[in-house]
Amino acid sequence: MNSKSLAITAVTLAALVSGAALAQDKGASIKGEKERCYGISLAGKNDCAAGPGTTCAGSNKADYQGNAWKYVAKGTCTDVKTPKGTGSLKPI
Repeated sequence: MNSKSLAITAVTLAALVSGAALAQDKGASIKGEKERCYGISLAGKNDCAAGPGTTCAGSNKADYQGNAWKYVAKGTCTDVKTPKGTGSLKPI
């Protein structure tokens, strides 16, 4: 193997290792540091299905809909204040 092939192999390996590390970090932050918070999303801004009449992200019809949720930092949901009250860890 010549030096050019070795350099290309080294760069490729480094990119693969870096990509795997970033993918693990992103998954951990979504699962480990976030939680669903109900009743805080604006119309069309929910993170996933919000009950009957909705399909997935962005499909809730009303501001602060009680069965619509958004991901928030873990432990902060009930601190979120809206005109209809605070966020909830369960559907309202």
